[in-house]
Amino acid sequence: MIFQRAVRREFAHSTAGVFIALFAIMVTTQLIRLLNEAAQGDVDPGAVVALLGFASLNYLPPLLSLSLFVAILLSISRSYRDSEMVVWFSAGLSLRAWVRPVLTFALPLVFTIGALSLLLSPWALSQSAEYRGKLSNRKDAGQISPGTFQESSAGDRVVFVEAVAEDTSHVRNVFVSETEPERLRVTMARTGHQETAANGDRFIVLENGRRYELEPGVVGFRILEYARYAVRLETREADGIKQTPKSMPTLELLALNLPRYRAELLWRVGMPLSAAVLALLAIPLSFVNPRAGRSANMLLAILVYVIYNNLLSISQGWVANDQVSFAVGVLVVHLMMLFLLPFLFYHRIAVSSFMRLGR
Repeated sequence: MIFQRAVRREFAHSTAGVFIALFAIMVTTQLIRLLNEAAQGDVDPGAVVALLGFASLNYLPPLLSLSLFVAILLSISRSYRDSEMVVWFSAGLSLRAWVRPVLTFALPLVFTIGALSLLLSPWALSQSAEYRGKLSNRKDAGQISPGTFQESSAGDRVVFVEAVAEDTSHVRNVFVSETEPERLRVTMARTGHQETAANGDRFIVLENGRRYELEPGVVGFRILEYARYAVRLETREADGIKQTPKSMPTLELLALNLPRYRAELLWRVGMPLSAAVLALLAIPLSFVNPRAGRSANMLLAILVYVIYNNLLSISQGWVANDQVSFAVGVLVVHLMMLFLLPFLFYHRIAVSSFMRLGR
């Protein structure tokens, strides 16, 4: 009992340390990417923190899974290096006796990873997409900067304003270029301002100007003079935020029997399953042979982790392309990695027995 408490405490400390390191790397990487988007004008600088938070929530499942795997690997490897495993084997206990304390510690984290993967991660992606959509709408409709050409997010409209009044009530010398499949419209006005309709639609209201309409392949153009002309800013709110399989709630994915939705469901279900399998694989992979060096087992463990994740991605692609069924895609990879466990345990136990007899 004392041993199991000590092992769980060591697992917890190692998991926390590894997770903090990985989380810091992830946050730094995402922050650099978002700051680069903000510098290019694709993201509002004030939205960087919110988008960073949504990205962090999305990456929690794989980070926790990797942290659990590495923590168990490091803890048992330390027992080998400090010769604690010699005492363990001399007491008549085998390597299989580590399965119970490892599972006792890992299962709560596995259930947490499952909840994050099935519920929180898609919610974070959905909120991030909605937030980006609102920011794009604000960019389309919103703040007019004098002396700069501003292109809409759809790329079909360019607005130029020469000057803004001191009280920001109106703008002067407005130029609007609109591209349509059948014609090009160029609208100019001496003054203009923005209005918001009761339903939330935004308009640029131009006053005392002209509009030129040109049709490709037609000689000449039309000139229209107006006293007041309103241009509605077509925002993404009209079309709604388009949901992707990654951002859809899990309950909605279950109701859709299409390959690409099943593939996303396979990935979400595979996160907690792979975390449990990796926790068990870490036990035999943590073996340290002093003659081979301390890093040999880590290289093998990293190789197993990379192969496992690549196999999950491949099975997801097969399900998305309707090459295999959802059940086959879920079971094959995890069962294949589970079948490695008896072989790895047998090999490590045989090597440990040989080393013990050699002494």
